[in-house]
Amino acid sequence: MPALAHKTYFNYGGQGPLPTPSLEAIQRCWSTIQELGPFTNAVWPEVEGIVARLRQRLAGWLGVSSQRLAFTENVTSGCVLPLWGLPWTPGEHLLISDCEHPGLVAACRELARRHQLQIQPLAIADLRGNAEQAEALVLERLEAALTPQTRLVVISHLLWNTGQLMPIPAIASLLHRHPASPWLLVDGAQSLGSLPVQRAAAAADIYACTGHKWCCGPEGLGVVALSERLLAEARPTLIGWRSLSDEGSAEGGFHADARRFEVATSCIPLFAGLDQSLQLLEAEGSDQARHQRIQGLATRLWTGLQHNPALETLLTAPPPAGLVSFRMRDPDAPSPEAMVNALGRERIWLRSLESPACLRACTHIVSEEAELEQLLESLAEARVPPQAERSSRRAR
Repeated sequence: MPALAHKTYFNYGGQGPLPTPSLEAIQRCWSTIQELGPFTNAVWPEVEGIVARLRQRLAGWLGVSSQRLAFTENVTSGCVLPLWGLPWTPGEHLLISDCEHPGLVAACRELARRHQLQIQPLAIADLRGNAEQAEALVLERLEAALTPQTRLVVISHLLWNTGQLMPIPAIASLLHRHPASPWLLVDGAQSLGSLPVQRAAAAADIYACTGHKWCCGPEGLGVVALSERLLAEARPTLIGWRSLSDEGSAEGGFHADARRFEVATSCIPLFAGLDQSLQLLEAEGSDQARHQRIQGLATRLWTGLQHNPALETLLTAPPPAGLVSFRMRDPDAPSPEAMVNALGRERIWLRSLESPACLRACTHIVSEEAELEQLLESLAEARVPPQAERSSRRAR
Protein backbone atom coordinates (compact mmCIF):
# COMPACT_ATOMS: atom_id res chain seq x y z
CA MET A 1 0.00 0.00 0.00
CA PRO A 2 1.98 3.05 -1.22
CA ALA A 3 -0.22 5.42 0.80
CA LEU A 4 1.07 3.86 4.03
CA ALA A 5 4.72 4.61 3.28
CA HIS A 6 6.41 7.11 5.61
CA LYS A 7 3.30 7.67 7.70
CA THR A 8 1.16 6.08 10.40
CA TYR A 9 -2.40 5.87 9.13
CA PHE A 10 -5.59 5.60 11.16
CA ASN A 11 -8.16 6.92 8.66
CA TYR A 12 -9.62 3.72 7.24
CA GLY A 13 -13.11 4.90 8.17
CA GLY A 14 -12.61 7.84 5.82
CA GLN A 15 -10.76 6.10 3.01
CA GLY A 16 -8.75 2.92 2.85
CA PRO A 17 -5.43 3.01 0.98
CA LEU A 18 -5.47 1.27 -2.39
CA PRO A 19 -3.15 -1.78 -2.54
CA THR A 20 -0.67 -1.91 -5.39
CA PRO A 21 -2.25 -5.08 -6.92
CA SER A 22 -5.60 -3.27 -7.04
CA LEU A 23 -4.06 -0.25 -8.73
CA GLU A 24 -2.41 -2.59 -11.22
CA ALA A 25 -5.75 -4.35 -11.85
CA ILE A 26 -7.32 -0.97 -12.65
CA GLN A 27 -4.50 -0.11 -15.03
CA ARG A 28 -4.69 -3.52 -16.75
CA CYS A 29 -8.42 -3.13 -17.19
CA TRP A 30 -8.00 0.32 -18.75
CA SER A 31 -5.41 -1.10 -21.14
CA THR A 32 -7.51 -4.11 -22.08
CA ILE A 33 -10.58 -2.00 -22.79
CA GLN A 34 -8.57 0.36 -24.98
CA GLU A 35 -6.85 -2.49 -26.81
CA LEU A 36 -10.15 -4.23 -27.53
CA GLY A 37 -11.80 -0.94 -28.36
CA PRO A 38 -13.95 0.85 -25.75
CA PHE A 39 -17.16 0.45 -27.80
CA THR A 40 -16.72 -2.65 -29.91
CA ASN A 41 -18.32 -6.08 -29.93
CA ALA A 42 -15.05 -7.52 -28.67
CA VAL A 43 -15.06 -5.55 -25.43
CA TRP A 44 -18.54 -6.37 -24.10
CA PRO A 45 -17.82 -9.94 -22.92
CA GLU A 46 -14.81 -8.59 -21.00
CA VAL A 47 -16.85 -5.80 -19.40
CA GLU A 48 -19.78 -8.05 -18.55
CA GLY A 49 -17.45 -10.62 -17.01
CA ILE A 50 -15.77 -8.04 -14.75
CA VAL A 51 -19.11 -6.69 -13.52
CA ALA A 52 -20.62 -10.14 -13.03
CA ARG A 53 -17.63 -11.42 -11.03
CA LEU A 54 -17.72 -8.47 -8.65
CA ARG A 55 -21.49 -8.71 -8.24
CA GLN A 56 -21.19 -12.39 -7.33
CA ARG A 57 -18.29 -11.77 -4.94
CA LEU A 58 -20.18 -9.00 -3.15
CA ALA A 59 -23.26 -11.22 -2.94
CA GLY A 60 -21.13 -13.60 -0.88
CA TRP A 61 -19.80 -10.81 1.32
CA LEU A 62 -23.31 -9.47 1.94
CA GLY A 63 -25.04 -12.81 2.25
CA VAL A 64 -27.77 -12.09 -0.32
CA SER A 65 -28.47 -13.20 -3.87
CA SER A 66 -26.78 -11.24 -6.63
CA GLN A 67 -30.25 -10.26 -7.92
CA ARG A 68 -30.67 -8.13 -4.80
CA LEU A 69 -27.56 -6.03 -5.48
CA ALA A 70 -27.29 -2.75 -7.37
CA PHE A 71 -24.01 -0.98 -8.05
CA THR A 72 -23.81 2.67 -7.05
CA GLU A 73 -21.15 5.35 -6.77
CA ASN A 74 -21.14 5.52 -2.97
CA VAL A 75 -23.16 4.95 0.21
CA THR A 76 -25.26 8.08 -0.23
CA SER A 77 -26.52 7.16 -3.69
CA GLY A 78 -27.09 3.60 -2.47
CA CYS A 79 -29.40 4.94 0.23
CA VAL A 80 -31.12 7.68 -1.72
CA LEU A 81 -31.90 6.02 -5.07
CA PRO A 82 -34.16 3.25 -3.67
CA LEU A 83 -35.45 5.51 -0.88
CA TRP A 84 -36.94 7.96 -3.36
CA GLY A 85 -38.54 5.11 -5.27
CA LEU A 86 -40.73 3.95 -2.39
CA PRO A 87 -44.45 4.79 -2.19
CA TRP A 88 -45.14 7.47 0.41
CA THR A 89 -48.33 8.85 1.94
CA PRO A 90 -48.53 12.35 3.46
CA GLY A 91 -48.34 12.26 7.25
CA GLU A 92 -46.12 9.18 7.49
CA HIS A 93 -43.13 9.33 9.85
CA LEU A 94 -39.42 8.85 9.15
CA LEU A 95 -37.59 7.74 12.31
CA ILE A 96 -33.93 8.77 11.96
CA SER A 97 -31.20 8.11 14.49
CA ASP A 98 -29.20 11.05 15.79
CA CYS A 99 -25.94 9.47 14.60
CA GLU A 100 -26.59 9.49 10.86
CA HIS A 101 -24.36 11.20 8.30
CA PRO A 102 -25.49 14.74 7.40
CA GLY A 103 -25.74 13.87 3.69
CA LEU A 104 -28.29 11.14 4.32
CA VAL A 105 -30.21 13.27 6.83
CA ALA A 106 -30.43 16.09 4.28
CA ALA A 107 -31.82 13.69 1.68
CA CYS A 108 -34.46 12.46 4.14
CA ARG A 109 -35.43 16.04 4.99
CA GLU A 110 -35.99 16.84 1.33
CA LEU A 111 -37.96 13.62 0.88
CA ALA A 112 -40.12 14.63 3.85
CA ARG A 113 -40.66 18.12 2.44
CA ARG A 114 -41.77 16.88 -0.97
CA HIS A 115 -44.06 14.13 0.32
CA GLN A 116 -45.32 15.95 3.43
CA LEU A 117 -43.79 13.44 5.82
CA GLN A 118 -42.70 13.98 9.41
CA ILE A 119 -39.21 13.33 10.75
CA GLN A 120 -38.86 11.90 14.25
CA PRO A 121 -35.51 11.44 16.08
CA LEU A 122 -34.21 8.23 17.60
CA ALA A 123 -31.65 8.97 20.32
CA ILE A 124 -28.67 6.61 20.24
CA ALA A 125 -25.68 8.98 20.40
CA ASP A 126 -25.46 8.55 24.16
CA LEU A 127 -25.14 4.74 24.00
CA ARG A 128 -21.56 4.22 25.12
CA GLY A 129 -21.53 0.81 26.85
CA ASN A 130 -20.87 -2.68 25.51
CA ALA A 131 -22.76 -4.19 22.57
CA GLU A 132 -25.23 -6.08 24.79
CA GLN A 133 -26.14 -2.95 26.73
CA ALA A 134 -26.48 -0.96 23.52
CA GLU A 135 -28.76 -3.60 21.99
CA ALA A 136 -31.11 -3.64 24.94
CA LEU A 137 -31.36 0.16 25.07
CA VAL A 138 -31.75 0.77 21.36
CA LEU A 139 -34.53 -1.81 21.10
CA GLU A 140 -36.28 -0.31 24.12
CA ARG A 141 -36.04 3.21 22.68
CA LEU A 142 -37.03 2.09 19.20
CA GLU A 143 -40.15 0.35 20.46
CA ALA A 144 -41.11 3.47 22.44
CA ALA A 145 -40.51 5.74 19.43
CA LEU A 146 -42.52 3.73 16.90
CA THR A 147 -45.99 5.01 16.06
CA PRO A 148 -48.73 3.74 13.76
CA GLN A 149 -47.47 6.30 11.23
CA THR A 150 -43.82 5.18 11.27
CA ARG A 151 -42.92 4.10 7.73
CA LEU A 152 -39.11 4.17 7.71
CA VAL A 153 -36.31 3.68 10.24
CA VAL A 154 -32.85 4.99 9.32
CA ILE A 155 -29.86 3.76 11.31
CA SER A 156 -26.20 2.85 10.74
CA HIS A 157 -24.76 -0.60 11.37
CA LEU A 158 -21.57 0.79 12.95
CA LEU A 159 -21.93 4.40 14.10
CA TRP A 160 -19.39 6.56 12.30
CA ASN A 161 -18.89 8.95 15.22
CA THR A 162 -18.97 6.89 18.44
CA GLY A 163 -18.04 3.47 17.04
CA GLN A 164 -21.05 1.77 18.67
CA LEU A 165 -22.51 -1.32 16.96
CA MET A 166 -26.23 -1.43 16.23
CA PRO A 167 -28.17 -4.76 16.42
CA ILE A 168 -29.57 -4.64 12.89
CA PRO A 169 -31.14 -8.16 12.78
CA ALA A 170 -32.90 -7.53 16.10
CA ILE A 171 -34.11 -4.13 14.89
CA ALA A 172 -35.45 -5.72 11.69
CA SER A 173 -37.27 -8.37 13.72
CA LEU A 174 -38.89 -5.68 15.87
CA LEU A 175 -40.01 -3.74 12.80
CA HIS A 176 -41.49 -6.84 11.18
CA ARG A 177 -43.72 -7.26 14.23
CA HIS A 178 -44.94 -3.67 13.94
CA PRO A 179 -48.41 -3.33 12.31
CA ALA A 180 -47.06 -0.98 9.62
CA SER A 181 -43.87 -3.06 9.07
CA PRO A 182 -41.68 0.03 8.46
CA TRP A 183 -38.85 -0.02 5.97
CA LEU A 184 -35.36 -0.39 7.44
CA LEU A 185 -32.58 1.64 5.82
CA VAL A 186 -29.07 0.82 7.07
CA ASP A 187 -25.95 2.88 6.37
CA GLY A 188 -23.19 0.28 6.06
CA ALA A 189 -20.37 2.72 5.31
CA GLN A 190 -18.30 1.64 8.32
CA SER A 191 -19.25 -2.03 8.40
CA LEU A 192 -18.46 -3.72 5.06
CA GLY A 193 -14.84 -4.83 5.32
CA SER A 194 -14.56 -4.18 9.06
CA LEU A 195 -16.97 -6.77 10.45
CA PRO A 196 -19.29 -9.58 9.24
CA VAL A 197 -22.39 -8.06 7.64
CA GLN A 198 -24.34 -10.98 6.17
CA ARG A 199 -27.09 -11.16 8.78
CA ALA A 200 -27.58 -7.39 8.84
CA ALA A 201 -27.57 -6.97 5.07
CA ALA A 202 -30.05 -9.81 4.64
CA ALA A 203 -32.38 -8.31 7.27
CA ALA A 204 -32.46 -4.71 6.02
CA ASP A 205 -34.59 -3.34 3.19
CA ILE A 206 -31.78 -1.02 2.09
CA TYR A 207 -28.20 -1.82 3.11
CA ALA A 208 -25.81 0.60 1.41
CA CYS A 209 -22.02 0.21 1.32
CA THR A 210 -18.96 1.67 -0.33
CA GLY A 211 -15.79 0.05 -1.60
CA HIS A 212 -13.34 2.83 -0.75
CA LYS A 213 -13.29 2.62 3.05
CA TRP A 214 -12.66 -0.66 4.89
CA CYS A 215 -12.58 -2.65 1.64
CA CYS A 216 -9.58 -0.58 0.49
CA GLY A 217 -10.97 -0.27 -3.03
CA PRO A 218 -11.08 2.76 -5.32
CA GLU A 219 -13.38 5.66 -4.59
CA GLY A 220 -16.41 6.04 -6.86
CA LEU A 221 -17.92 2.56 -6.53
CA GLY A 222 -20.41 1.21 -3.99
CA VAL A 223 -23.16 -1.37 -3.71
CA VAL A 224 -26.60 -1.57 -2.12
CA ALA A 225 -28.47 -4.70 -1.05
CA LEU A 226 -32.26 -4.43 -1.39
CA SER A 227 -34.95 -6.64 0.13
CA GLU A 228 -37.39 -8.66 -1.93
CA ARG A 229 -40.32 -6.65 -0.60
CA LEU A 230 -38.65 -3.37 -1.54
CA LEU A 231 -38.02 -4.66 -5.06
CA ALA A 232 -41.70 -5.55 -5.29
CA GLU A 233 -42.86 -2.05 -4.32
CA ALA A 234 -40.17 0.49 -5.24
CA ARG A 235 -39.84 2.19 -8.61
CA PRO A 236 -36.67 3.90 -9.84
CA THR A 237 -36.68 7.68 -10.06
CA LEU A 238 -33.23 8.36 -11.52
CA ILE A 239 -33.40 6.28 -14.68
CA GLY A 240 -30.96 5.37 -17.44
CA TRP A 241 -30.21 2.61 -19.91
CA ARG A 242 -28.84 0.28 -17.22
CA SER A 243 -32.22 0.45 -15.45
CA LEU A 244 -33.92 -1.17 -18.44
CA SER A 245 -34.44 -4.85 -19.07
CA ASP A 246 -33.73 -4.12 -22.75
CA GLU A 247 -31.19 -1.32 -22.89
CA GLY A 248 -32.03 -0.68 -26.52
CA SER A 249 -35.70 0.07 -25.88
CA ALA A 250 -37.71 1.77 -23.17
CA GLU A 251 -40.73 -0.39 -24.07
CA GLY A 252 -39.47 -3.44 -22.19
CA GLY A 253 -39.57 -1.71 -18.80
CA PHE A 254 -37.18 -1.99 -15.91
CA HIS A 255 -35.13 -4.92 -14.70
CA ALA A 256 -37.12 -7.14 -12.37
CA ASP A 257 -34.17 -7.26 -9.94
CA ALA A 258 -32.07 -4.61 -8.18
CA ARG A 259 -30.41 -3.53 -11.42
CA ARG A 260 -33.39 -1.25 -12.00
CA PHE A 261 -31.65 1.14 -9.58
CA GLU A 262 -28.47 1.26 -11.64
CA VAL A 263 -28.47 4.23 -13.96
CA ALA A 264 -25.95 4.53 -16.76
CA THR A 265 -22.25 4.32 -17.62
CA SER A 266 -19.83 3.37 -14.84
CA CYS A 267 -16.03 3.27 -14.79
CA ILE A 268 -15.39 -0.44 -15.35
CA PRO A 269 -11.72 -0.40 -14.24
CA LEU A 270 -12.95 0.54 -10.76
CA PHE A 271 -14.84 -2.77 -10.68
CA ALA A 272 -11.60 -4.63 -11.41
CA GLY A 273 -9.81 -2.69 -8.67
CA LEU A 274 -12.45 -3.36 -6.02
CA ASP A 275 -12.62 -7.04 -6.95
CA GLN A 276 -8.86 -7.30 -6.47
CA SER A 277 -9.01 -5.56 -3.08
CA LEU A 278 -11.72 -7.95 -1.90
CA GLN A 279 -9.65 -10.91 -3.02
CA LEU A 280 -6.67 -9.60 -1.07
CA LEU A 281 -8.81 -9.27 2.05
CA GLU A 282 -10.20 -12.77 1.58
CA ALA A 283 -6.64 -14.10 1.44
CA GLU A 284 -6.10 -12.72 4.97
CA GLY A 285 -8.81 -14.95 6.43
CA SER A 286 -12.57 -15.11 6.90
CA ASP A 287 -14.62 -12.04 7.71
CA GLN A 288 -14.81 -13.28 11.30
CA ALA A 289 -11.02 -13.67 11.48
CA ARG A 290 -10.42 -10.22 9.99
CA HIS A 291 -12.93 -8.70 12.37
CA GLN A 292 -11.22 -10.39 15.31
CA ARG A 293 -7.88 -8.83 14.35
CA ILE A 294 -9.38 -5.39 13.71
CA GLN A 295 -11.28 -5.46 16.99
CA GLY A 296 -8.26 -6.77 18.87
CA LEU A 297 -6.09 -3.89 17.66
CA ALA A 298 -8.83 -1.36 18.41
CA THR A 299 -9.18 -2.80 21.91
CA ARG A 300 -5.43 -2.42 22.49
CA LEU A 301 -5.66 1.21 21.43
CA TRP A 302 -8.77 1.79 23.57
CA THR A 303 -7.03 0.22 26.56
CA GLY A 304 -3.95 2.34 26.05
CA LEU A 305 -6.05 5.49 25.96
CA GLN A 306 -7.45 4.65 29.40
CA HIS A 307 -3.97 5.24 30.83
CA ASN A 308 -3.84 8.84 29.60
CA PRO A 309 -5.56 11.00 32.23
CA ALA A 310 -5.93 13.86 29.74
CA LEU A 311 -8.12 11.76 27.42
CA GLU A 312 -11.42 9.92 27.61
CA THR A 313 -12.81 7.41 25.14
CA LEU A 314 -16.39 7.87 23.97
CA LEU A 315 -17.15 4.19 24.53
CA THR A 316 -16.90 3.02 28.10
CA ALA A 317 -16.31 -0.56 26.96
CA PRO A 318 -13.83 -1.94 24.40
CA PRO A 319 -14.91 -1.13 20.82
CA PRO A 320 -16.94 -3.72 18.88
CA ALA A 321 -15.00 -3.02 15.66
CA GLY A 322 -12.20 -0.77 14.42
CA LEU A 323 -13.45 2.73 15.32
CA VAL A 324 -11.97 4.33 18.44
CA SER A 325 -13.26 7.82 19.25
CA PHE A 326 -11.84 9.89 22.11
CA ARG A 327 -11.53 13.47 23.31
CA MET A 328 -9.62 15.73 25.66
CA ARG A 329 -11.07 15.97 29.17
CA ASP A 330 -10.03 19.59 29.64
CA PRO A 331 -12.57 21.92 27.95
CA ASP A 332 -9.74 24.42 27.40
CA ALA A 333 -7.53 21.86 25.68
CA PRO A 334 -6.65 22.22 21.99
CA SER A 335 -9.50 21.50 19.59
CA PRO A 336 -9.69 18.11 17.84
CA GLU A 337 -8.75 19.84 14.57
CA ALA A 338 -5.64 21.31 16.14
CA MET A 339 -4.71 17.91 17.54
CA VAL A 340 -5.08 16.33 14.10
CA ASN A 341 -2.81 18.99 12.63
CA ALA A 342 -0.23 18.52 15.39
CA LEU A 343 -0.19 14.73 14.93
CA GLY A 344 -0.03 15.19 11.17
CA ARG A 345 3.25 17.04 11.58
CA GLU A 346 4.53 13.78 13.06
CA ARG A 347 3.11 11.89 10.05
CA ILE A 348 0.39 10.33 12.19
CA TRP A 349 -3.00 10.68 10.55
CA LEU A 350 -6.39 10.34 12.16
CA ARG A 351 -9.59 12.36 11.96
CA SER A 352 -11.48 14.98 13.92
CA LEU A 353 -15.28 14.91 14.12
CA GLU A 354 -17.70 17.71 14.90
CA SER A 355 -20.63 15.88 16.49
CA PRO A 356 -19.58 14.94 19.04
CA ALA A 357 -16.35 16.94 18.99
CA CYS A 358 -13.69 14.25 19.20
CA LEU A 359 -10.80 12.48 17.53
CA ARG A 360 -11.32 9.19 15.69
CA ALA A 361 -8.67 6.57 15.02
CA CYS A 362 -9.35 3.43 12.97
CA THR A 363 -7.45 0.15 13.06
CA HIS A 364 -7.40 -2.30 10.16
CA ILE A 365 -5.78 -5.68 9.56
CA VAL A 366 -2.66 -3.92 8.24
CA SER A 367 -2.30 -1.84 11.41
CA GLU A 368 0.65 -2.75 13.61
CA GLU A 369 0.99 -2.68 17.38
CA ALA A 370 4.06 -0.48 17.06
CA GLU A 371 1.87 2.10 15.31
CA LEU A 372 -0.61 2.00 18.18
CA GLU A 373 2.23 2.65 20.63
CA GLN A 374 3.49 5.50 18.49
CA LEU A 375 0.06 7.15 18.53
CA LEU A 376 -0.32 6.65 22.28
CA GLU A 377 3.12 8.11 22.96
CA SER A 378 2.45 11.10 20.71
CA LEU A 379 -0.87 11.76 22.44
CA ALA A 380 0.84 11.57 25.83
CA GLU A 381 3.40 14.13 24.71
CA ALA A 382 1.08 16.21 22.53
CA ARG A 383 1.89 19.89 22.49
CA VAL A 384 -0.04 22.10 20.08
CA PRO A 385 1.64 25.41 19.26
CA PRO A 386 -0.61 28.41 20.07
CA GLN A 387 -0.45 29.60 16.47
CA ALA A 388 -1.71 26.23 15.20
CA GLU A 389 -4.57 26.35 17.68
CA ARG A 390 -5.56 29.88 16.64
CA SER A 391 -5.46 28.93 12.95
CA SER A 392 -7.65 25.89 13.58
CA ARG A 393 -10.26 27.95 15.43
CA ARG A 394 -10.35 30.52 12.64
CA ALA A 395 -10.96 27.71 10.15
CA ARG A 396 -14.07 26.69 12.05
